[in-house]
Amino acid sequence: MALVTTAEVCDANPQLILSTGPGASLLGGNPVVQAQNNAWAGIVVNGCIRDVDEINGCDIGVRALASHPVKANKKGIGEKHVPVNIARTRKFDGEWLYADTDGILVSKTELSV
Repeated sequence: MALVTTAEVCDANPQLILSTGPGASLLGGNPVVQAQNNAWAGIVVNGCIRDVDEINGCDIGVRALASHPVKANKKGIGEKHVPVNIARTRKFDGEWLYADTDGILVSKTELSV
């Protein structure tokens, strides 16, 4: 799992990406399709997404705080493998996240589900 602060990363390594940042939508349908094609497990966005119908049609789990129709300004900056605070919980690189419609569970080790 890679923890990053931008949604600009879509490489071929299966991973969960956690995007954070202020502003408008951090993630739209095209990067989600790329992530799905690269066999990612899912994406957690500490912010807004757009293209919700397109994202819901994908075979990849995406969780976000809300939807917003406006794209964020891309600055091409971000960090990988850094701790991120979400909902008063600090997430660290290497932790496992499990999500369903009720919420997200964080574990230091892989769980058998």
